[in-house]
Amino acid sequence: MINISKFFNQDGSEAEKKELPMVPLKDVVLFPNMTTSLFIGREKSIQALAHVMGTDKIIFFATQNTPDIKKPKEKDIHKTGTEAKILQLLRLPDGTIKILVKGLTRGRLFKLREKEDYLVAEITRVTDQLMDENTAEAAVRTVAEAFERYAELSGVFSKEIIQSIRKEYSNPSKFSDFLAIKMPFKLKDKQQLLDLIDIEERLFFLLQLIKKETDVFSMSQKIKGRVKSQMEKFQKKHYLNEQMRAIKKEMGEDGPSQEFKELEKRIKHKRLPKIAAATVRKEYDKLKMMSPMSSEATVVRNYIDWILDLPWYRKRKVKKHIDEAERILEEDHYGLSKPKERILEYLAVQTLVKKIKGPILCLVGPPGVGKTSLSKSVARATGRAFARISLGGVRDEAEIRGHRRTYIGAMPGKIIQTLKKTGSNNPVFCLDEVDKMNADFRGDPSSALLEVLDPEQNKNFSDHYLELDYDLSEILFITTANTLHNIPGPLQDRMEIIHIPGYTEHEKEKIAHTFLIPKQLKENGLEPSDVTFSKNAILSIIKYYTREAGVRNLEREISSLLRKIAKKIVKTNQRKLNKISATSVQKYLGQRRFRDSQLEKEDQVGIINGLAWTQVGGVLLTVEAVIMPGKGKVSVTGKLGDVMIESAQAAVSYVRSRSKELGIDENFYKDTDIHIHVPEGAIPKDGPSAGITICTAVVSVLTGKKIDRTIAMTGEITLRGRVLPVGGIKEKFLAAHANGIKKVIMSRDNEKDIKEDVPSSIKKQLEIVFVDNMDEVIQCVLN
Repeated sequence: MINISKFFNQDGSEAEKKELPMVPLKDVVLFPNMTTSLFIGREKSIQALAHVMGTDKIIFFATQNTPDIKKPKEKDIHKTGTEAKILQLLRLPDGTIKILVKGLTRGRLFKLREKEDYLVAEITRVTDQLMDENTAEAAVRTVAEAFERYAELSGVFSKEIIQSIRKEYSNPSKFSDFLAIKMPFKLKDKQQLLDLIDIEERLFFLLQLIKKETDVFSMSQKIKGRVKSQMEKFQKKHYLNEQMRAIKKEMGEDGPSQEFKELEKRIKHKRLPKIAAATVRKEYDKLKMMSPMSSEATVVRNYIDWILDLPWYRKRKVKKHIDEAERILEEDHYGLSKPKERILEYLAVQTLVKKIKGPILCLVGPPGVGKTSLSKSVARATGRAFARISLGGVRDEAEIRGHRRTYIGAMPGKIIQTLKKTGSNNPVFCLDEVDKMNADFRGDPSSALLEVLDPEQNKNFSDHYLELDYDLSEILFITTANTLHNIPGPLQDRMEIIHIPGYTEHEKEKIAHTFLIPKQLKENGLEPSDVTFSKNAILSIIKYYTREAGVRNLEREISSLLRKIAKKIVKTNQRKLNKISATSVQKYLGQRRFRDSQLEKEDQVGIINGLAWTQVGGVLLTVEAVIMPGKGKVSVTGKLGDVMIESAQAAVSYVRSRSKELGIDENFYKDTDIHIHVPEGAIPKDGPSAGITICTAVVSVLTGKKIDRTIAMTGEITLRGRVLPVGGIKEKFLAAHANGIKKVIMSRDNEKDIKEDVPSSIKKQLEIVFVDNMDEVIQCVLN
């Protein structure tokens, strides 16, 4: 602690106070007679520099107590600082300022305040408290001897610096400050040296710090010497071990260890391709010459183990009985005729040809329709092992191809890893969620898959870790995806695309009774004698508790219902038959989540049903149109995409071009605004298939004619009024049937899709109208 009485002049009079612009310092202490460069970045500090550069260039510097404080107050700054002069100022491109300053004298901070946009310090200049000449000489000599001993021990000071310090022996104040500047003291110690006004106290404290630094440096040198000695002992031991090994070899006593004997036996009995066998033998010879303690030996041993563990020629016998395979596929899955047919075709060809390239199938469909489980059934039907890799979220190419052995912890890619786990070279390989991969700075995994899924190239697949060609041609690859637009074109070109549509209510009911209920009974600890479901009960769950193309949520709801029955059995300790009917479903699953139908209660003007396709199946899309007095503005809302907005514009243009034939005022666009809206505005919608729906809604609202609420339509419209075909027909018909639609209007070019994809049970319940142009649509709906 500094005595305040020391801040007086030599004659005992109180030092004169003055005000100077101030700059707080973060991690440096500025001493008198010290010339150094400082970097200034804070705005207030820059403004303080700008102020003094226009005057005498004198400014006050003081160090902060804590460097992390961005806007220091008076309590955050040390009371002793240095009055200094700016010798040079340079503005840098990043906005900071580099200054060259020279410390002049110590100063005592009494008050800190803000003036305009910089800090101003009220200070008094501090003069050193001198000591008698003999005491000063003795103190300086003692400190100088301690410094020169440190300089000789550390060797960090040049002869020029030592000479310059010796020149200051006659001035104890400058001598002590010069040492404080040059020595590697801590920031708090340097600040304490600046605080000390009494030169005798300052020299005594300086001597303590120099001795402490000398002791620390000596201890550091001892530790380094000890570590070096230990390293030399280790190297000596390694050298002697190598000599002993060489001596034993000369004497004929050098036999392989038990571990090497086992490895040698594995290499001898493992059937490998010629190049792989030569590589293993080369690496094995290298391993024997290495020290077991070296890290390189572990890397080489792991590499050898990977090569020996892979099923290079190990295969499972493939079943070729088509009738048996067909029975298994039908037993495991209801429907899915196209993928089943393709698998059976492959088995038939394999029966006739000894070896064919494995087919690469891509099953595309909404979630829950059985894409992944179908892959497992294919493995069971063909007698192959089953392997699955989930590619969802994979961003790194090394996940497919592996890392090169130069990296620490390198491993083969997922393809090679999975083959090692299956232990077979001809499994059914399911690459799940192939449309969910992403590319970033680490590479594009979809590009790495190009080689894997190309029958012409995968015979010589090269993993970065193995650096050996591996034959993938006998693997039956099956990929799954929800949509195709996220899969790159070159990758699609290498796969046979099979679309798996959503299930009808009839199909879902069959799947529930055949597969889902028995599975969930077993998982929930129930017996078939505990619960029975009526057909209407299952249909009630499908209609009112799920809205999906697949059966995943249906299985979840059945499981929820069975858990409640299991709880009831445990609580009552009685097992009796629980009959689940359509009326009792609500008792177990609560209020219905979905309405029976989304149709309007009565026919209205400007409201019509459209049909849309989504990733989870078809949906009924209501399109609304209203008119109001205005200036011919057309508004389109409902979070629609660009394609759908353009369809609306094309529909309005068609109506304007045909207004006379449609019985509409030809000048309606001058004083009438049209607003087209598609409800459920939080859900994004896009695509051209709502073109004729929007056009019909606009004609209805302009003519005032009501639209039959049981009619739905889908189709793209052109400016000439042609109705073009669209996709997703089966899903759209399922949605129409589920929502009580009686008549569906679509392009005549979609007639072939109706025959192939739509189940006959649904076609019988719907009236289907095929049209070529909008005139036929309007005549069918509005007349």
